[in-house]
Amino acid sequence: MANPTHRHTRSRRDKRRANWKGQIPDLGVCPECNEPKLPHMACTSCGSYKGRKVLAVVEKEK
Repeated sequence: MANPTHRHTRSRRDKRRANWKGQIPDLGVCPECNEPKLPHMACTSCGSYKGRKVLAVVEKEK
């Protein structure tokens, strides 16, 4: 099996790694409570998905 005979430069290595950065997820707005939420997921603040309640949300006690 062949092995590399020459070392790649730093610039070639860094060009390959240029697109490894993380991305901020796109957030939508919940139509029920107007809080930000991930798309295709139930809202974490009110528990609704596609206009109906699917999760029982428990409020924090102080």
